Amino acid sequence: MSRAIDQQVFTSTVSVELLRDLLLALQGICDEARLRGFLAEAGIFPELVARKHARITHEQLVRFYQIAAGETGDEMMGLWSRPIRTGALKVICRSVRDASSVAVALYRFTQVWNLMLDDYQLVLTPEAGSFGVSLLPRHAGSEVNRFGHMLMLKLAHGVVSWLVGHEVPLRHVRFTFSRPDFAEDYRVLFPAEVEYEAPCSTIHFHCELAERRFERPYADLRPFLLRAPRDWIFTTYKEHTLSMKVRGFLSNASRGNPSLKETAQAFHISPRTLIRRLAAEHTSFQGIKDALRRDVAIFELINTNKSLDSIADDHGFASVSIFHRAFKRWTGNTPGEYRRSSVFNRSDL
Repeated sequence: MSRAIDQQVFTSTVSVELLRDLLLALQGICDEARLRGFLAEAGIFPELVARKHARITHEQLVRFYQIAAGETGDEMMGLWSRPIRTGALKVICRSVRDASSVAVALYRFTQVWNLMLDDYQLVLTPEAGSFGVSLLPRHAGSEVNRFGHMLMLKLAHGVVSWLVGHEVPLRHVRFTFSRPDFAEDYRVLFPAEVEYEAPCSTIHFHCELAERRFERPYADLRPFLLRAPRDWIFTTYKEHTLSMKVRGFLSNASRGNPSLKETAQAFHISPRTLIRRLAAEHTSFQGIKDALRRDVAIFELINTNKSLDSIADDHGFASVSIFHRAFKRWTGNTPGEYRRSSVFNRSDL
């Protein structure tokens, strides 16, 4: 990288497989033509969804969420057996806003949700040094919807963060389902290590937050609801995994292209140790570099008028043809195809 990367671009894309989890639920309440309309309105080329390595931007996912929730009248978009009618998040936020502490607010959060869910219940679960919420099935054999479990835990984190006025760190996040192929996306959703194949899905906060008092004016509620889920679905933290720290180091490099040795020195470890620890997180140094270049390139393809030659040159490719080959390997599309498919409904580029 030749320059520091803006925070907006630091982790600007997710795998289309994350979106597919949501689409799977929406197929139960929407026909294909309607879903294609939602995708088009969000700036997502419908055919892109079927491509194995395709990526979408955070903004595209947020827009799709907002469109789907608004148009279906189900704020959880078919993720649960009963529709969650429009206004549910407003009721939840009003019920927790005047709680005497975060722990009390989280208890109210679970109680309101338990009035609306038939297939699962939310339960406060204290542990040594932490407290949190677990998602428990009401009946044996209840369907495990990955996006639904993720969104419920993410909403708990988002509401608590809104109440105290900033994104709060987490003790841990655990899911009852197996590690998905796109698990790297969960690192930009939760500011904590994520574990899989747990007895139940759960999110835990540090214990000192439990008695935290807060003051959230009623006037703050409407902006929070209108922007949902933009303010809370993606984490702003970069320090919860080594791979995120390495990505942050590479993105902040104002000049040059840090090598494995230089990066290891920055973290006061040997290159071999860095390789081993990244492998434990199911990634690699080169994979992190490629993902960062990919995300910056996607951001610039969608949001700027820069030529492909300029983008290739800015990110250290010897030629635009090499950039083409690398980009197709990353996403399944050439840069030109990706630009056309992602902004086909925009007139400003």
